[in-house]
Amino acid sequence: PFPFSLVKSDYSKLYAAFNKHAETFLDRAESSFGIPRAEACHNLVFIAGFNAYGGFKPFFPSLIKWVASAGHKLHRQLAGEIRAVVLGHGGEVTLGALDAMTLTKSVVYEALRIEPPIPFQYGRAREDMVVRSHDAAYEVKKGEMLFGYQPFATRDPTVFDRPEEFVGDRFVGGRGEKKMLLRDVYWSNGRETDDPTAENKQCPAKDLVVLMSRVLLVELFLRYDGLTVEIEPLPLGSSVTITSLDKATSV
Repeated sequence: PFPFSLVKSDYSKLYAAFNKHAETFLDRAESSFGIPRAEACHNLVFIAGFNAYGGFKPFFPSLIKWVASAGHKLHRQLAGEIRAVVLGHGGEVTLGALDAMTLTKSVVYEALRIEPPIPFQYGRAREDMVVRSHDAAYEVKKGEMLFGYQPFATRDPTVFDRPEEFVGDRFVGGRGEKKMLLRDVYWSNGRETDDPTAENKQCPAKDLVVLMSRVLLVELFLRYDGLTVEIEPLPLGSSVTITSLDKATSV
């Protein structure tokens, strides 16, 4: 570990931003739970920072790998959508612009679906329960350890057509249909359509990981028309080396 003095200045900036913009949460921490404001703010910085980093580190290379491997057609479609939407928002990359990029959002969800950044999950049953699949049921006793492999859900052929293929526009379509598919994208230790709570142990920074992944694609395809990569498998994720970048021919 590095000495805190090396990052103190940058950390103080993060702390100040959370202290300013998370007033509602900090007020609640003080009034409802009796947590000192400074302690609550430090915990918010840790939760967002650590969990986001834990998602970014394995997922950004994976996202680049799948997008690069998808080929020139998807690259052209992404570049076209991203540049058109940004132009329509005054040349600025805003939250509104990001939300309007339906293909870009779909590509991020598809990368999370086909290769969840943290594929394993485990927990001890707090009560007797029955775990059900599409065609079977399993009795679990209180205290037993459960282990899950998230790709069993995210590559389920009963839910997803061509589950072993990367389909960039899989989540583009009708709102109801898209939401039904997103329910089974389990990369964050929970459904993509659910929100993290203190009880469900879902990744607290899941929305930040999705948002910053969109930003990564936007910044990439504002500058370049396409890319190629070399891929080396690792025990967790992949090592991805960019071998070529085609500079943008239009803006």
